[in-house]
Amino acid sequence: MSEKGEKRGEREESLAFGKGKTPESIGSTYRLKSGYEIPVVGFGVYQTPAADCADLVNHALGAGYRHIDSARAYRNEAGCASGLVASAAKQANLKRADLFFTTKVHPRAMSYASARADVEATLASCPELEGYVDLYLLHAPYGGKLARLGSWQALVEAVMEGKVRSIGVSNYGVHHLEELEEWMRIREERGMDGGVLSVNQVELHPWLARDDIVKWCRDRGVLLEAYSPLVRATKNDDPLLVPLAKKHNKTTAQILLRWSLQKGFVPLPKTVSKARIEENASVFDFELDGDDMAKLNTGAYAPCTWDPTVSRD
Repeated sequence: MSEKGEKRGEREESLAFGKGKTPESIGSTYRLKSGYEIPVVGFGVYQTPAADCADLVNHALGAGYRHIDSARAYRNEAGCASGLVASAAKQANLKRADLFFTTKVHPRAMSYASARADVEATLASCPELEGYVDLYLLHAPYGGKLARLGSWQALVEAVMEGKVRSIGVSNYGVHHLEELEEWMRIREERGMDGGVLSVNQVELHPWLARDDIVKWCRDRGVLLEAYSPLVRATKNDDPLLVPLAKKHNKTTAQILLRWSLQKGFVPLPKTVSKARIEENASVFDFELDGDDMAKLNTGAYAPCTWDPTVSRD
């Protein structure tokens, strides 16, 4: 069996995202358009100090996570990679192939040259990755059309060179996605590699369900990753969530993560609390019913952070 088709470590099943079947464990995976598997929950490290990352990542992997989401802009890639090695050493059966590492091109320096330099810098600062990144994303659609498409071309070449396995974007609105799709189509018509768009990572939660972006991606088999799935803790005591938490004997954070999973998204909860790392992994022993999900259909458009999806530069 090819490496793309192999099960990794403790992952139990590979699912088709958005097809109605909810992951059964933190060991479940989705199959990306690239052919590689991605774990259904990721550990986010936005704003996590680099000095703390190794210990937190090690703890997250001990709690069952196999997917770490970093970025060049976070300045903590090396700390995350150290945590991967620490955990692998602690769990003798855990290998590099069992782990999934995501990072992103810096959003404020988008260009072909900068994106290529970012890939090289990631690999140079993270020897623990053994020469490849599982998923590299364009962090935001900034810099204008030429910068966006040049950066994408750099990622396509990184895949061809074996330095990156899967590529995608983050914070892309439908108009950005269509711009990229058109470029890919033209490249392919000319017999050139346009790349495979596997992921779009955006802010997603019941107060920002982004139906237009979700539909566009689902129609094309592009996986949605949900950052800020816990709404940055601003909804912990929300009257919409508290009754559901009581009904299922769970925390409001766990209700939000379950919503994300049942939507077919890959949530990326971020925390520096080891207790919450474990809590956020414990969302596979209950299910929100149809009435619960309907109550969480707020129809709101309320980002809790930046919103580059609307950028028009």
